[in-house]
Amino acid sequence: MVIVDNVYQKVLALANKEQRGYITPQEFNLFAGLAQMEIFEQYFYDLEQFQRRMDNAVELIEEKIAIFKMGPVSISDSHALNTFINATTGEDHFYKIVQITKQDDNNGAIRVAERIEQEDYAMMQVSPLTQVTKTRPVFFIKDNGVYIYPETGANEIRYIRKPMSPNWTYFIGANESAIYNPNAADHRNFELHTSEENALVIKILQLAGVAIKDFNLVQLASQREISTIQQEKQ
Repeated sequence: MVIVDNVYQKVLALANKEQRGYITPQEFNLFAGLAQMEIFEQYFYDLEQFQRRMDNAVELIEEKIAIFKMGPVSISDSHALNTFINATTGEDHFYKIVQITKQDDNNGAIRVAERIEQEDYAMMQVSPLTQVTKTRPVFFIKDNGVYIYPETGANEIRYIRKPMSPNWTYFIGANESAIYNPNAADHRNFELHTSEENALVIKILQLAGVAIKDFNLVQLASQREISTIQQEKQ
């Protein structure tokens, strides 16, 4: 977990270093959510690339993703993916399917369902050799819903959820300035691994620079990003 106030203070310090303007809490929270999601989505691209190369970084990325793994959760044979709601925010938090299993209603055996494309299902049913059976269940995704066959036996899903949006909460002080309030009911830190603090600062500065059309700020953030990458490679 990355403390939201640590990131905000660093962002403010760097943005104000050369009088580049004040980033309000509202702007910060918006940029923070976008930055966290961008870093989160990059995990899956990096994981795929590193797995192909048998890179040692795979273990670290899997550790960063582990907190977002959910389930098993029981689902119907046709289930809307937007019904996976975050209990804290009340928002749809489904991101990606990890695994779907189906239980054979005759002998209780658990089978892992194979993901296919929707158009493949009809073709598979034509031949007895490729037909879907209790020992070879399948699923496909269509219109934000998952469809599991054969339509018999209980199903369970394991999935990856989205991170909750961070929220730097505050109250207005006597001098009309925003005072950090970590005790607010809707206060939320970043959910990303602690090692991502600098990456979050950089991403937020880049977004802020684009929003206020201060390309010097974008350049500053980009230079820090390049420096961080070079340090990681040493």
